[in-house]
Amino acid sequence: MNAPLSFPRSVTGQLWAWRGAAGECDDLVDQLLLARGCPPDALAAHRTPTIRDFMPDPSIFRDMDAAAERLARAVSTGENVTIFGDYDVDGATSAALLIRLLRDLGLDAHAYIPDRLMEGYGPSGEALVKLARSGSTLIVTVDCGAQAFEALAMARDAGVDVIVVDHHKCATELPNAFALVNPNRLDEDEGAAFGHLAAVGVAWLLGAALIRQLRASGHFAARAEPKLLELLDIVALGTVADVASLRGLNRAFVAQGLKIMAGRRNLGLDALITASRLKRAPVCSDLGFALGPRINAGGRVGKSDLGVRLLTTDDPDEARDIAEELDRLNTERRAIEAVVQDDADAMAIGQGNRAVAVVSGHGWHPGVIGIVAGRLKEKFNRPALVIAVDENGLGKGSGRSVAGVDLGAAVLAAKDAGLLIAGGGHAMAAGLTVEAHRIDAFADFLEARLSADIARSGADRSLLLDAVVATGGVTPTFVEALETGGPYGMGWPAPRIAAGPMRVIKADIVGTNHVRAVMAGDDGRSLKTVAFRQAETELGQALLGAGRDRRLWAAGRPKIDDWGARPAAELHVDDIAFVD
Repeated sequence: MNAPLSFPRSVTGQLWAWRGAAGECDDLVDQLLLARGCPPDALAAHRTPTIRDFMPDPSIFRDMDAAAERLARAVSTGENVTIFGDYDVDGATSAALLIRLLRDLGLDAHAYIPDRLMEGYGPSGEALVKLARSGSTLIVTVDCGAQAFEALAMARDAGVDVIVVDHHKCATELPNAFALVNPNRLDEDEGAAFGHLAAVGVAWLLGAALIRQLRASGHFAARAEPKLLELLDIVALGTVADVASLRGLNRAFVAQGLKIMAGRRNLGLDALITASRLKRAPVCSDLGFALGPRINAGGRVGKSDLGVRLLTTDDPDEARDIAEELDRLNTERRAIEAVVQDDADAMAIGQGNRAVAVVSGHGWHPGVIGIVAGRLKEKFNRPALVIAVDENGLGKGSGRSVAGVDLGAAVLAAKDAGLLIAGGGHAMAAGLTVEAHRIDAFADFLEARLSADIARSGADRSLLLDAVVATGGVTPTFVEALETGGPYGMGWPAPRIAAGPMRVIKADIVGTNHVRAVMAGDDGRSLKTVAFRQAETELGQALLGAGRDRRLWAAGRPKIDDWGARPAAELHVDDIAFVD
């Protein structure tokens, strides 16, 4: 905190005297796009990302055409189809998307979401065989299945076809599915460029391939084609909630999906927005911090099908009831999470300087371990895995990683080394099953494999800035101009600015260890700031007292505070640097 802020070369010494002129807005947005890797000749497409500009031909993905043809046959002949989804937001949205699409095509598909606590992650052979015996002739797994070797073998023996739609890391050998559509297959060619897609994005592309196949066969001679673009609200929710990188096609999914969501056409999403107490059209951050956690809440506490039911219902009363229950379950989840978080924090601190935080506890609720892992990762700036051990000595783990450290590949390697019963994931997140007595060996394996990557990732801790702004320049107009470079999220970070020089004139603690401060600039203007979860840190203590009499620059994300009678700008502080 006490080191000077590191300004990128593009903005060093540049002070934005914001006037809100159109030319200034264009220049600033262009700077934001270029700083995030946009090619100079693609500024127009990235400024307003559309599906047309970023969508590939679905046929570039291995097995996509085979999957589309099999689904088209099921639609044409009225087969009994089950969509088998994971219990998180990506799984729920993927399943809901395919169910709604197939319903529009005249096929009433069913959903099966495994119970997180009783069945665990992914398809089990028992579940697939049970579905086959109940009449399903085609099962589509979404957001799971890429590692389900035994389960898919049992399904094939039971005479049911399985299409896998996934995005998690694949091993060299693939399970024996009718088709396996996954941009992260190791044998993928052109499709590998879309490895950042969430499963719901892959499912949407399968939907496009399916409609194309049915169009070619004359299926729409007597019926209207489904409007696939109207399902982008579901795609946007799953993409953001699964922390997929908002680059290329994903940015288009989210930008266009938010427009659909603003119309509140999906009754379930409409009810969820109301239950989340949002008073305006949802923005990108709402998907990750308001809507997504509520969809997730059902799966975390043992009611895994609520999300899919909410997103597929056409009954407004049912939508309201489910949304209110998910809101209640989310409150319950927070209380459970707080207990596990306190224990996990203490364990991670006790591990000292280990590169990877691996913590475990008996009796921890497995439904909150992913959230706790994310908090540990943020707090200690290193990969974190949280493992809940049951009464039989079996641990269910969830991990979150930092940029530049492929946790999913490391977990797969640990499984191949015989340390895990099951495991997989992608670069930024992973899940696993491990015997309790192997946890220490697993932690040592990760330490040896990932230490060098983690050291490289953390070597440069300086903050990169998009602009340097006088205190009075942080206005609602300025923030709105910055927002036109969005949507922002993983891989396309929200703008960070430095504001100042200024002094703290008032500061206090609000909520759960958040520091709220009002700062006055040399230009005579004031700025409201918030430093989240920083009350007990060096940064928080400086704002609360130690730095009151010193001039400083504050770096952070400018936001609109719309709680008052009129919108105001505020700064969400990441760090400060004293001027003298």
